[in-house]
Amino acid sequence: MNDIDPRPQDTLRAELTELLPPPAVPEFAPDRERELRRSLMAAARPARPAVWWTRKAVRFAVPAVVCGVAAGAVLVAAPPEPRDQRPVVRAEGASALLSRAALAAASAPAPDARPEEFVYVESLVSRAGRPADGGAVVVEPAHRRQVWLSADGSRAGLLREEGAADEELSPRLPVYELEHRGAEPRRTFLEPEGPSVTAPTHAFVAGLPTDPEALLRLVREQTRASGGDADQRAFTAIGTLLAETWAPPEVTAALFEAAARIPGVVTVPSARDAADREGVAVARTSGGERTQWVFDRSTSAFLGERTVLAVASDAGPAGTVLSGTAVLAKAAVARAGQLPG
Repeated sequence: MNDIDPRPQDTLRAELTELLPPPAVPEFAPDRERELRRSLMAAARPARPAVWWTRKAVRFAVPAVVCGVAAGAVLVAAPPEPRDQRPVVRAEGASALLSRAALAAASAPAPDARPEEFVYVESLVSRAGRPADGGAVVVEPAHRRQVWLSADGSRAGLLREEGAADEELSPRLPVYELEHRGAEPRRTFLEPEGPSVTAPTHAFVAGLPTDPEALLRLVREQTRASGGDADQRAFTAIGTLLAETWAPPEVTAALFEAAARIPGVVTVPSARDAADREGVAVARTSGGERTQWVFDRSTSAFLGERTVLAVASDAGPAGTVLSGTAVLAKAAVARAGQLPG
């Protein structure tokens, strides 16, 4: 019969711990570390409204929606467009529409934000989500979203959205490092690697190529790490730049001309933005979802975006609106939180 060591288990565990070497702290390869830093810094910046419905059993994927429910806001189902009113998608005409948008953009006033100032963008947004108990997708009512971004990227910006607490948009992302198991986490910061197409500053956008071919190549190169449909990545990135930044007229015109060179871009004769402004749209479909850019029918000015289901899925029938945005104002202000005028 084996003898049993009479010493307490805690004492035995402590002695064994002293005999064993401390566990190694895992480290990322340099390429993986750079990729992680880019992902974290991009996540710290405001992005355009995304599709927020999810299959997971969560209340909603958007904190603003949770606050809205707590305050008694009414959420309504996101119904598909009536069958006889669904927009007809046409393959022809997208290049012509984007060229008209480029001409309109080229004649628009130039931004006047100085490096020490902030670029202010105001919009209406609406996103879809799924209730915790399942069932049909619901869409939050359109509400105001305001963002202040440091023109040169050196100062913390601000995101203000109805139904949610203000969020500071810091150029430095806090992280916690663990030297070894059991050690106290040490707080450090990830310094930004520099602006890019997916993490732009006003100064970066102002310096983008005005040649559409060169601009499209740059967009493709800087969105390559995201994976998936390369053409849709480029289309989505250009849409974000149009909605979330204040580019010089010649850069905005080049963005439209670059989008016209992306395969699969079509026209939608009638579409509405989050402010219910009706216009004509260009669109691209990927993964069963159609992303639309809505333009004023008479002036060809960019109004906003929306995403709808192109085919039926567990989120709803074809035509279900998943998200929408309407750009209302862009301006330069002296500090974060200040309103133009």
